[in-house]
Amino acid sequence: MIALINDYCKRYSRKLFVLALVILSPAFLSCEKELPPLPEGYISLFDGYNLWGWIPKFAGHPLGENYKKTFHVKDGLLKVSYDEWEKFDGEFGHLFYKDRFSSYRLLVEYRFVGDQVKGGPKWAYRNNGIMIHCQDPKTMTLEQGFPVSLEVQLLGGNGKDERHTGNLCTPGTNVHINGELVLDHCIESSSPTYHDDQWVTAEVEVHSDSLIRHYINGELVFEYEKPQLDERDEDAQKLIRDGNLTVKEGYIAIQAETAPTEFRRIAIKPLDK
Repeated sequence: MIALINDYCKRYSRKLFVLALVILSPAFLSCEKELPPLPEGYISLFDGYNLWGWIPKFAGHPLGENYKKTFHVKDGLLKVSYDEWEKFDGEFGHLFYKDRFSSYRLLVEYRFVGDQVKGGPKWAYRNNGIMIHCQDPKTMTLEQGFPVSLEVQLLGGNGKDERHTGNLCTPGTNVHINGELVLDHCIESSSPTYHDDQWVTAEVEVHSDSLIRHYINGELVFEYEKPQLDERDEDAQKLIRDGNLTVKEGYIAIQAETAPTEFRRIAIKPLDK
């Protein structure tokens, strides 16, 4: 009997040891496959470990306060989480990267998870956004809910209805489409609807104050040009200098609009010479 036990241990102890290593590994615990390398020329803005280089701003709270730890990093993911919230009361949030950009290609991989925080507006269900050409967050007022910017709106499906992603919203701005100035606040893209918790890749190609394109999973879904400040908007009015409405550059931000969201990649490829 002792001989049989010793033989069993020799045969299976190594397999059990390897299995234990796999189960205890961070990759297994996070249930995420290792990501392939970034395409050539891209620089990661998110290192998978912390929020270095990013600064939060929530409506009603000073710049730099990460209200209720909404933005945080766990298992290599940048998370927009409402675990510590009891109820939403207008505290829209944004997380700004520290540098300004003008011409670039931005790559973001995101997914929606979990339930919307209590009190969140219906339109914000599975709703986030990539804000480009943002005003300097230092110039935002304490109560300001959204930076003057162009929003590449990210929407998740509800399981039944058509809900495009990669749309355009324009807080404090306007754009030209097919040569005409458009004053609509939100304009839908031609993207498919992505239901459940699947990962989606959004890319934005930005050429300063000329052409801007939105891509979803590699497909062009929206394009426009000549972004400018909206003279009708109170926040934008403060940014107009000598009557110049042109928007050539700005900061990049992601949103906290009551929908739990995860980002596993945020990377940029500068197109400036």
